[in-house]
Amino acid sequence: MIEKSALEHSKALEKGEYTAEELVSSYLDRAKACQPLEMFNDLDVDRILEKARAADKRRKAGKAFSAMDGIPVAIKDNICDTEEKTTCSSRFLENYRSPYDATVIEKLKAAGVILFGRTNLDEFAMGSSTENSAFRTTRNPYDPERVPGGSSGGSAAAVGSMSAPLALGSDTGGSIRQPASFCGIVGMKPTYGKVSRYGLVAFASSLDQIGPMALNVEDAAFLLSHIEGKDARDSTSHPYADKYPTSGTVKPMTAKDLKGKKVGVFFPQSEAGFDEAVLKSCEDTRNWLEKQGCQVVNIESRLWQYSIPIYYILATAEASSNLARFDGIRYGTRSKQANLQEVYVRSRTEGFGPEVKRRILLGTFVLSSGYYDAYYNSAQKARRMIRAEYLDFFKDLDFIVQPTSPTTAFRIGEKAENPIAMYQSDLMTISVNLGGVPALSLPLGADSEGLPVGMQITAAHFEEDKLFRFAASLEKDFAPDRSALLKKKYS
Repeated sequence: MIEKSALEHSKALEKGEYTAEELVSSYLDRAKACQPLEMFNDLDVDRILEKARAADKRRKAGKAFSAMDGIPVAIKDNICDTEEKTTCSSRFLENYRSPYDATVIEKLKAAGVILFGRTNLDEFAMGSSTENSAFRTTRNPYDPERVPGGSSGGSAAAVGSMSAPLALGSDTGGSIRQPASFCGIVGMKPTYGKVSRYGLVAFASSLDQIGPMALNVEDAAFLLSHIEGKDARDSTSHPYADKYPTSGTVKPMTAKDLKGKKVGVFFPQSEAGFDEAVLKSCEDTRNWLEKQGCQVVNIESRLWQYSIPIYYILATAEASSNLARFDGIRYGTRSKQANLQEVYVRSRTEGFGPEVKRRILLGTFVLSSGYYDAYYNSAQKARRMIRAEYLDFFKDLDFIVQPTSPTTAFRIGEKAENPIAMYQSDLMTISVNLGGVPALSLPLGADSEGLPVGMQITAAHFEEDKLFRFAASLEKDFAPDRSALLKKKYS
């Protein structure tokens, strides 16, 4: 049963081939078998089964809420849900319960979706390996000695191990796409403003975006179509989110559609910093594009090489501001100190992990007197230039294709002591967030050890439908074989 797609589950539930309770039970069994991968911060079995039985009653009465009624979706543990703790994988919020639902959670509940556990992440979504969680280190389903990527590593591993058919992640600099690449699944960052951020615990508000993670392109579109839309509670939510809705079903582009499509490729020309398997996947992708009659154009960016410093100025500055609300007074960890100043200092010292502290310090520095113009203001100007460059690219191009990550999944602990090396994991993804454009990671190959390689496809703002159709065409010829995964035994 767990080999089927979410859309196949939807049709099977409608026809009565099996019940929602049977469906979630099969995923709970799989999640139990994959427990050593440490994907979930919480998996409330009783609640999940209760919601599944309620979905079955609605189906039986002919009152299903939507096509997604009864389908399980795992949720990254930085998206607020009144019925579950929202910890952000941080000691600071270890026992925090949100008084409200995030907009995406409201939409999923209204659709009858079974919220299938809270997935692990790098603390406050700050990281690229899910090693920065205060609670556990999530492992890659293809090789448990390797990382699943981050910060949405728990969601990626849950879908990649087939412990859940769908999941939500959040993406600030590649946190959906990079773990999707490492875990051999589809991960999609929508256009900024396409999905409401209301109820997403903020890291960097001008970059954060919630998006779908799935085993295939059509399922990712299916989930996105249920969570997108303009939201008055999010001032950055865009009216075009309603004007250009995502179709719940995807028709791959035909040979006629593909012929003549202008595709810009940004493929590395040397092996410096890029795995041989990634370079091979680039070559295979180019050959496929040319075979379909696409017009393949090598593109060069004047600015992408500066993406990492621009990002780590802007993102840390916003993190420093956003995390100021965690003061030990209103909610979260509170140190037992008599002096108010000491409460602030000790609560944050005890509650935040080293990577979060590092980014708060960086952000406070770039916002400090005498450095604001030199760093933060300059980075804002550079971000606008990157956005303008994307607009120029898409005047002539239909898509941009490049590797999602320079490497396949690296070993746990390999980069933990070297933050700069860790930051380089997002080399190919960060510019997408700075430009606000939609991008999708698609599994398009594997290395000699069977570790997945992801290719990133980018389209113009609010062209998600076009992006899904193009990706689905590629997927037909490059779909990974997951049979070996199902036989894996974890211990």
